Parts: sequence; structure tokens; C-alpha cells
Amino acid sequence: MASKFSYNELSRFTQSVFKAIGCSDSDANNATSVLLSADLRGIDSHGIARLVGYVRLWEAKRINATPDIRIVHESPSTAVVDGDAGLGLVVAPFAMQVAIDKAKTAGTGWVSVRNSNHYGIAGFHAMMALEHDMIGISMTNASALVAPTFSIERMLGTNPIAVAIPGGTQPPFVADFATTTAANGKLEILQRKNGDAPIGWVQDKDGNSSTDANALKKQGALLPLGSDRDHGSHKGYALGSIVDIFSAVLSGASYGPWAPPFPAYVPMPENMPGQGLGHFFGAMRIDAFRTAEEFKEHMDTWITRFRNATPAPGHEKVLIPGDPEREMEAIRITEGIPVVDSVVEEITALAQKLGVSAPKAMAH
Repeated sequence: MASKFSYNELSRFTQSVFKAIGCSDSDANNATSVLLSADLRGIDSHGIARLVGYVRLWEAKRINATPDIRIVHESPSTAVVDGDAGLGLVVAPFAMQVAIDKAKTAGTGWVSVRNSNHYGIAGFHAMMALEHDMIGISMTNASALVAPTFSIERMLGTNPIAVAIPGGTQPPFVADFATTTAANGKLEILQRKNGDAPIGWVQDKDGNSSTDANALKKQGALLPLGSDRDHGSHKGYALGSIVDIFSAVLSGASYGPWAPPFPAYVPMPENMPGQGLGHFFGAMRIDAFRTAEEFKEHMDTWITRFRNATPAPGHEKVLIPGDPEREMEAIRITEGIPVVDSVVEEITALAQKLGVSAPKAMAH
């Protein structure tokens, strides 16, 4: 079962939680915008359901609520940002803005980040570039939950990639996807519902295919995009590795099996080679290639032609990356955001613990 909450009510509550752990008003506001964008876009695993996890990381002294986020190395078109163990929800928009500012003068901007934490949905940060007539790119490494092809050892995170490209009269193209067959958050949703995982999502501790949504709690692993070698898992493994290297090896963050785990109760890896989680951002000014107007006109042509591709039997239409999330946002901003009962219980307990007012559900 789930209750519905208005965006404004969840926003008020989430900001009050971030302020209660010591965030400034502006950081609390920014972190809330990033976090709740996931709920609005239908990515329920990365929104309000994660709030308790961030607070637990703060309680474990792994998140700094008042970070000194700064550029520690740069060239005209590149930078390394140190997040000072801040909320990734705050560090990432800062770094993406640096990439955008670099692109304004150099044509493109590329920023790698170290010493950060979980940054919410990758798409939010990539989409920051759209209003500047730029293409945005966003990626991050994450807790090691994924076994490389032919391995039983967890070496990579779900390591998402997001690319946002503006259209003209058409809405933007926004691809935002994990480099695993399914994101860990999808497993968490199944666990709350006591459901089974589809074949190809996880393997057990011995490397056998499994449908157990709790496989990760039993030393199992998520599978790279493609699931197995015959279905192209080596490609998902390669994509996840690229994200890990760009985000962490390039910046000085911890990589591979040393990436800091999101659950605060999981001990930090020993002999970590870097600082915190890493992210990577890119901003590309369209008029560094051709006029923005001309490009967007052709993007409209591209989008329209793909939308009009003949659908396969049983399907109404062909979708453009970003369509489902945009349609969901239009519904949820007016009709409310559903929050499952287990998460409602968690955030109600969190409100009580921090001495803030719990969110009030919408009337049925």
C-alpha cells in the first residue's frame, strides 16, 4: 500500500531534515530539489526512500553537512572538484555548474569529482545543461555490488550514465540508465513487496542465476547490463568500468571494490586508494559544433522520426529516452507522489528523531 503526498509537503519535510543535520538553507534547498526530482520522475528508489540512508551516513560521520567544496586542479576546460565529504546531492550540482561555466568559455567543460557521496539520480545533473543550449553528461561510481562477467566477486557499482540533449519544439532527449541489468533500488522495491527478481538481475554467492531479491544480503551480486556473456554482459561490464575510471581513478576518489558503501552499517573497505565516491560531468556547448537553432531543428526531426517508427505488435508507440519520466512528472506534480507504507514509517520515525514535522499525506 502507498499514501500520496504533495511535492510541496515532501519538499518542506525534506528541507527540514537536511537543516536538522546542519545543512545551510541553500544546501538543504538544493539537496531537496535533487532528491525529490527522482520521485517526480518515477525513480522511486532514489528519492524520499533514500533520505533515511543519508541521515544514517551523517550519523556515522561519513557525510559532512557543512562542506568546503572547492576546485583543487583545473585547466581552461577541465577541473577536479573535492567535495569535502559533503552530500553528493550538493557536491554534484556545484561540479556540474563548473562544467557549464567552463563550456561557456572553452566550448566544452569536463569535471571529475572526488570525496563525495551518493548524488541522487544522474539525470538531474545532466539536465542542468539544457537551459544553456548545451549537452549534459553525468556519471558516478557507487557501492561495489556488481560482479564483472565471469566473476563471483563484487567489484563495481551500478555506475549510471546520463546524457541530456535539448530539442527545439520537442522535449529534450534524456537517457539515464544504470550499467547493470537493474539498479539496486529496484531490488529494494521488490524486497519491500516480498517479490522475486526477474532472471538476469542477480546471481547467488556461487555465481548461479537467481531470482532472490535478497541475494545481495547473502553474498550474491548484481549482474552487468546484458546479464550473461551470451547476452552481452561484457559490454555492461565495460560500460560500468568506464564510469568507474572517469569518476574515480581520474579524480582521486576510491574505485572498484573500495568505493564507499551507501548503507552506513556496512564497514568501510580497508586500504582505500582514494577519497570518497567519485563523479564525472561534461557540458558541451552546441554552438561549438553548429548553431544551436540548426541543431535543435534537426533534433526535432530526429525525435519526430523515431516517435513515428512503426511499433511492434502489442506496443502502442515508440518512446524517446526521457518520455516516461517526463510524463510521470506531469502526473505527480499535480496528483501527488505515492510513497509506500514502509517508507512512510521510516520518514515518520525520522521526523520524530530529528524533532521536525512529519509530512502530511493528501486526502483520498
